Amino acid sequence: MRATEISIGRRFAVAFDHGEEFFEALDAFCRESGVRAGSITFIGGFSRARLVGTCGPLKSPERPLWEEIEVETLEVLGSGTLAWDAENDRVAPHIHVSAGLKADSADGRTSHLLGATVQFVTELAIEEWASPVVTRKRIPDLYDVPLLTFEQEG
Repeated sequence: MRATEISIGRRFAVAFDHGEEFFEALDAFCRESGVRAGSITFIGGFSRARLVGTCGPLKSPERPLWEEIEVETLEVLGSGTLAWDAENDRVAPHIHVSAGLKADSADGRTSHLLGATVQFVTELAIEEWASPVVTRKRIPDLYDVPLLTFEQEG
């Protein structure tokens, strides 16, 4: 386990508008406001979304799945974390969603969000983590999965 006390910074209410690409809008918000780490929760709609998933059997259930599925016309509830990716000089989000497919009796999907287009509006609450520095580093011995890392300053 890794743990640290977090100093909370600013809190934001953000609304992404119809047609915006979710991760592009999130990146723009983080750049404009200077947010480098934090937590995020949101509700809204997506006209389409790409989620981690497969329609076939898992080849190796103990390994991460890098395949994706695309779903359309969703109502979503999501949350995740934001950490700094120093290598790419940007925020690295890790977000999961639970989504109801409107055209399929609100049948649900829950997975890691890879991309989405906002339908009507998506409303976010973002809480900035002011310290310590929080990064997301890939771990080669763990299938190259990027893990949250806390770096003490000084």
